[in-house]
Amino acid sequence: MNHFITQTELATKISTDNNLVVLDARAELMDSSAGWNQYKTSHIKSAQFVSMEDTLTGKIRTHGGRHPLPNMENFITAMKKVGMNDSSMVVIYDDGNLAMAGRLWWLLKYAGKDNVYLLEGGMKKWLENKLEVTNVLKEPVTSNSLSLNIKTALLVDVHEVKRAVRSTDTAIIDSRAYERYAGQVEPLDTRPGHIPNALNYPWTDLVNNGQLMNKKELEERFEPLQNYKEVIVHCGSGITGTVNILFMKEVGLNPKLYLGGYSDWVSYADNKVETKN
Repeated sequence: MNHFITQTELATKISTDNNLVVLDARAELMDSSAGWNQYKTSHIKSAQFVSMEDTLTGKIRTHGGRHPLPNMENFITAMKKVGMNDSSMVVIYDDGNLAMAGRLWWLLKYAGKDNVYLLEGGMKKWLENKLEVTNVLKEPVTSNSLSLNIKTALLVDVHEVKRAVRSTDTAIIDSRAYERYAGQVEPLDTRPGHIPNALNYPWTDLVNNGQLMNKKELEERFEPLQNYKEVIVHCGSGITGTVNILFMKEVGLNPKLYLGGYSDWVSYADNKVETKN
């Protein structure tokens, strides 16, 4: 896998690679303090904590979704503070399901960073393997050099999604659970259902208890999408959709993220939604 690093590889690099930056992206969407509390209790040696709410999310407004894009200059400043520079190798982990780590990975890619990886199995597998952890909160050395080179082609907004709804050349991928896609339940957003013509590819199918879907399975899963000129991925608010993007890139697709997601779509009263029985 091109975007992942194994537990053994990271354990070795921690003690040998002085240019390594390890980032702890654990978070729980219903408890804003959970990730920080988990980090304080136990984290991978040398890891620095990155907050979903404070660093990976911008100011919530009428439109833009529940986890809007942060100010990217502020994001880069935050990455400098955890020690990242232009030549750093970055490894990100969460509890193992990749959703929170995926959001940080995508933002770094959007900021123009290439040498960024996710830890296969996350903290859960790290603990199961009895690898070294600590509760010491070590102050990082702030970097004085980290450039910002935004990759605008990775992101789309609501206007581009509206055009995609009318296009037969673009696949709109809804990463949420089928029940939410179908409109059977909606615990968070104002209207149940999905964006018209969207296809449902639940992100949770890709990782099972930290075990990643293999390359052959991924190729079979995403094979129908190879026929489209463009693939746009979304979820509820730009977090779990990044997992689909991660694995699509493993099989050669180049999807774009509708970061505002379904929560942004339904914030516009005139945007239609569809449901299934």
